[in-house]
Amino acid sequence: MTGPSREDLVEAARQSIRKGSASFRAASRLFDRTTRERVWMLYAWCRACDDLADDQDHGGALGPQLNPEARLATIRTLTELAFAGEQTGNPAFDALGQLAREVPLTRAMADDVIAGFALDAADWRPRSETDMLRYCYHVAGAVGVMMACVMGVPEGDEDTLDRACDLGLAFQLNNIVRDVLEDDAADRRYLPVEWTVEEDVPMGELTKPHYRAQLVRIVARTCDLAGQYEASARVGAARLRFRQRWAILAAANIYGAIGRKVVERGAHAWDHRVRTSKSEKLKLVAAAGWEALRAPPVAARGPKPSRRELADLARGG
Repeated sequence: MTGPSREDLVEAARQSIRKGSASFRAASRLFDRTTRERVWMLYAWCRACDDLADDQDHGGALGPQLNPEARLATIRTLTELAFAGEQTGNPAFDALGQLAREVPLTRAMADDVIAGFALDAADWRPRSETDMLRYCYHVAGAVGVMMACVMGVPEGDEDTLDRACDLGLAFQLNNIVRDVLEDDAADRRYLPVEWTVEEDVPMGELTKPHYRAQLVRIVARTCDLAGQYEASARVGAARLRFRQRWAILAAANIYGAIGRKVVERGAHAWDHRVRTSKSEKLKLVAAAGWEALRAPPVAARGPKPSRRELADLARGG
């Protein structure tokens, strides 16, 4: 039986990113056509994994929640079939299979991403800053590594892959601070327990209104960390071709703006979900274009822990 064509897979992926991420979609338009289509296909797989893990469709509930372990097993099975070149019956996973035939993605790269969903399935909570970064590595930093592979960064270019991972870490840290109340309502907590203890906040009470000042301080601390990883990522972006560099810097600007808005709004950051408007995105994209034309930033050493240190921690349990 003949599976869907590449054109069909790309169109399904385009629809997925159109529905799921206005910010990333805006940045993806700056890539050349081939890279853009590959980026969409990678996004579609990540989105599908996320939706399967949460029993959702682009963030909307699908129905009764299934067993988390069963959902995780489905993700692993479909991913394995995709890498084996088999039809999965799911366009997003078929897109991953197509992508793996075009660029040197590995099963190990995908497994690092899936490990993040396994942490959620196990109701895992970060105790330390390193724990939080380990989670961010799986759900976003490892995606950054796959994205770099899609853009042609060779597997042996460890420093550039580190910087790509750093951008994913920055993205996820900004997402955590934006969504902290939504995550708490879903009984998910990604800010380190040790930080809440330092602020004398009882366990599970951080999002309560009378601890809002403490939450604001912890969020500012998280965003400062995100800024360090974002700055490191900009060094790596300078090594990419112009259109790729522009797209990556645009994404960094857009996601970074989310964290900065959260910090600026202080105690009112969660009155309404923080977003960047269409006009703001256009300005951030334009600023990225100018930055892409200028001399790259000084190649400072990246923040710690690095991609390889986080990967070693993860694989060591």
